[in-house]
Amino acid sequence: MTTTQYIDANRDRFLDELFTLLRIPSVSTTTEHDDDTHQCAVHVQEYLVRAGLDKAALYPTDGHPIVYAEKIIDEKLPTILVYGHYDVQPADPLDEWNSDPFEPVIKKTDLHPDGAIFGRGTTDDKGQMFLHVKAVEAMIQTDNLPCNVKFMIEGEEEIGSAHLEPFIRKHKEMLKSDVILVSDTSLLSKKVPSITVGLRGLAYMDVSVQTARADMHSGLFGGAVANPINTLAKMIASLKDDDNKITIPGFYDDVHFPSDRDRKMMRNAPFDEQEYMDSPGVYGLEGREGFHTYERTGILPTLDCNGIWGGFMGEGSKTIIPAKASAKISMRLVSTQDWHKIADQFTEHFKSLAPEYAKVTVTAHHGGNPYVTPTDTVEYRAAAAAMKDSFGVEPVPMYEGGSIPIIAKFKEILEVETILMGFGFDTDGLHSPNEHFGLWNFYKGIETVPGFYKHYVAMKQA
Repeated sequence: MTTTQYIDANRDRFLDELFTLLRIPSVSTTTEHDDDTHQCAVHVQEYLVRAGLDKAALYPTDGHPIVYAEKIIDEKLPTILVYGHYDVQPADPLDEWNSDPFEPVIKKTDLHPDGAIFGRGTTDDKGQMFLHVKAVEAMIQTDNLPCNVKFMIEGEEEIGSAHLEPFIRKHKEMLKSDVILVSDTSLLSKKVPSITVGLRGLAYMDVSVQTARADMHSGLFGGAVANPINTLAKMIASLKDDDNKITIPGFYDDVHFPSDRDRKMMRNAPFDEQEYMDSPGVYGLEGREGFHTYERTGILPTLDCNGIWGGFMGEGSKTIIPAKASAKISMRLVSTQDWHKIADQFTEHFKSLAPEYAKVTVTAHHGGNPYVTPTDTVEYRAAAAAMKDSFGVEPVPMYEGGSIPIIAKFKEILEVETILMGFGFDTDGLHSPNEHFGLWNFYKGIETVPGFYKHYVAMKQA
């Protein structure tokens, strides 16, 4: 039996097993779901054993366990390390779901006429992680696994992977591999595949401006004292110029654009502006002049205010001049920007914007560095060949706006490149109500992944 025949014969079982994982509310952000999250890890371990991998075990951490498994067929052959996560985002707000987020159902949509699985974690990342388990199972059970494979599946990606870096450093020898394979990103479309070659980093800051000890009567003091909300708003507004360029000195020093070839492929990739706007329901687009939307969300750094508050925010009215105002600001980083350096530059510049009488506090909340996969490597060429075999056309290298901070750590600690072969769509509702993952996407991933193994081994041995 061929790998393809095995996949076809077991499609229903693969789906049933995925549904079992999706029913477990493995929400890593809340302690009330700690038992559920651990149960999900156990199920992942069991599925890896059934797939034919060896040494499948749970490694405890100070948080949720890490599942590790391996299949070593020949030490002389290349080794692929698969990374994914079994934890999910909270399902809130529950009243915006059209079905129970932890009781997966299949529904047909315009984009998914064959049906899509609706439920929390379907595309981020249980569905995409699990397709690798099934692809490897198909290769093992048909004696077609061409190289060694290892799995490292964590349960804390949605809360920053705090315990994964220490695990990697401690088990560096066990995790030794030639390439890391991840599916936690997106495809451009069913007809035009893509490979994510860039992930933006992140620097997340908390800021506050205080101009008095206590709130004041707006009639007695209004017009004579500073309002920290107004002051803070002006400071934040000044962080960008009229062309949306960030004004922090030195902010762009480490920004380097990809090749003209890659930028041309991005600009020529299928893009429907109205469809792009309709998905989140936005009323218009804005950004740096001279850059395509894909470039604005992939190769350019950003600065955004994620929340701002101060003074009276209850029902009704209260006429005060508040004493303090606060905000949260995130910066998405690209190419070789270092989040610690950016946080320092932001802090120095932001404090310089305040009037002398204002007390400004800036705290670096958390962050991570960007990651770029070179497109001239054996790893990328193998992924591109696998995609072309499966889709019939050359994949487009895409720079994704999101962040997976641990990917940069893989390069630093394990000293190997990561290939980001996503099979979901940006419209799948990641982190949102009614998250879903197309049946076509799930099976297409299972069918495509073995091609990467085949081409990678062939190219490494050439």
